[in-house]
Amino acid sequence: MPPMGGVMGAMKGTGRQNVGAKVSKPKNMKHTLIRLFKYMKSDIWALIMALLCVVISTVCSLAASYMLRPIINNYIVPAKETKELSGLAQAVIVMLIVYATGVLAAYLQTRIMLMISQNALVRLRKDLFVHMQKLPIGYFDKNSKGDLMSRYTNDVDVVGEMLNSTLVHLISGIMTVVGTLCMMVYTNIWLSIITIVMVPVIIGAGRFLVSKSRKYYAGQQAALGQLNGCIEETVSGQRVVKVFNHEEKAIEEFRRYNYDLKDKQIKAQFFGGIMGPVVGNLGQVNYSLTAMIGGIFCVLRGFDIGGLSIFVTYARQFSRPVNEITMQMNTVFSALAGAERVFDVMDTEVEDLSGDELKNVRGEIVMEHVTFGYKPGEPVLKDISLYAKKGQKIAFVGSTGAGKTTVTNLLNRFYEIWEGKITIDGVDITRTAIPSLRSIIALVLQDTHLFTGTVMENIRYGRLDATDEEVIQAAKTANADYFIRRLENGYDTLLEGDGGNLSQGQRQLLNIARAALSKAPILVMDEATSSVDTITERQIQEGMDRLMADRTTFVIAHRLSTIRNSNAIMVLEHGRIIERGTHEQLLDQHGRYYELYTGKAELD
Repeated sequence: MPPMGGVMGAMKGTGRQNVGAKVSKPKNMKHTLIRLFKYMKSDIWALIMALLCVVISTVCSLAASYMLRPIINNYIVPAKETKELSGLAQAVIVMLIVYATGVLAAYLQTRIMLMISQNALVRLRKDLFVHMQKLPIGYFDKNSKGDLMSRYTNDVDVVGEMLNSTLVHLISGIMTVVGTLCMMVYTNIWLSIITIVMVPVIIGAGRFLVSKSRKYYAGQQAALGQLNGCIEETVSGQRVVKVFNHEEKAIEEFRRYNYDLKDKQIKAQFFGGIMGPVVGNLGQVNYSLTAMIGGIFCVLRGFDIGGLSIFVTYARQFSRPVNEITMQMNTVFSALAGAERVFDVMDTEVEDLSGDELKNVRGEIVMEHVTFGYKPGEPVLKDISLYAKKGQKIAFVGSTGAGKTTVTNLLNRFYEIWEGKITIDGVDITRTAIPSLRSIIALVLQDTHLFTGTVMENIRYGRLDATDEEVIQAAKTANADYFIRRLENGYDTLLEGDGGNLSQGQRQLLNIARAALSKAPILVMDEATSSVDTITERQIQEGMDRLMADRTTFVIAHRLSTIRNSNAIMVLEHGRIIERGTHEQLLDQHGRYYELYTGKAELD
């Protein structure tokens, strides 16, 4: 028996990647950085101000360090009787002012970058959410909801961390390295050669570790998304897990994803973590060589003590930003890997919503030689042809996988057909605007979904401009009014967790009330009464008949008693219509429908 998460993944069509699958490193770092920068363009002047503060802070730090040279040479090294304490005090005050200016600039830079980064994240999340609303249904069938949610949380969070501080630290570090090197050359060009020789060694070691960690950080983000997908599926399907006693299977699958994430995190954190010590120790080598040779210069060549003091300070300062840059690269690669996952969603092709508007729709539907499949080369529907006139009720019967739901998916253009044509009132639906098409079709699914909000708000989801009176009338049409008024707060009762405080039958009644409110001329009922008991089914049957009056209705049902009054019944098997006719006509044929109705055969 497969692990529970795998079963649920198949049920939901999540298409989660296999554990341990090889994940490529960020594809194009430069392109990703440019795209991220576009989200900060609206705050370009604030960004310029932040960079100016970085420049001021860096310059103040370098200048304050250099001010130690005259202080040491003029006020500390000379004999006691020649020292001028007032001059020393003035020099120290000036140095403190320079340091304070640098601290203030650093504070302002941090506050400004925090504002810029949060504004950028707001825009990024908005673009991601808006784009996701335009993606076709097939995309959500193929991707785990948990993994998609991880794009909004984990991936966007690491991008925010980079924009908050890492970006400025990188710029500050680069400026400090360049500025420090210039000051070292200005102070003593011969001692600077030691640092210049050590630079390629430090950079080479950093680049080697960076190339290793980049790949593993991309893998870490992907594995985190997979783990979130597993958790989301298991938690949302906890009732199914317990019913089938699959707790151990669920734990086993979680363990595999958890350990896969652990392995990728160890590799990413290891190569990222040793960057600091490796570069830091190379910096200490540079510092030690500088101090040793500088001391020799002081003895043999008359190099001033103040110059040596600030030079070794610069030598230490030089290795610190290099060390910080390499450490910050961990966050950068993690953020770029997360940003690429976000942009992967945003680069997915959206539905083409353009087309002609449908007006004054009567509801005459014709399907001509329609062939379609979800996977290339594996057709689900094969040469399907049928028609439905205004106000007719067309029912579909067949085994699981026969293609019943696929017919309704194509009618809504959740997927595009391979061959053939579907028309509504003679208009090819491929030429119509998708919003216009779906506005004329009310869909009642077997799986209901209710949003956090009141009963009134959930019914009004069928038509947002409906009045309270129209909502109540729709509830009465669906025979939901009687139980709604018995709730604690009636129509103002707040629904919890996808309607968890209602029974399955009550949730379905609200779903049917939505469809009644929409006033769409075409109605699709996909096994809408399969989740209600026989008594509830009888109670809503009259309401369903009122709902379907003057509407063209497609009904998918396992309970054949609910479709006896259909104008035509289509019996599907293996993607083909093998029988069609009224209830009486099909019984007279003594075929598949007759066997199902009389109990000689059962639906799979």
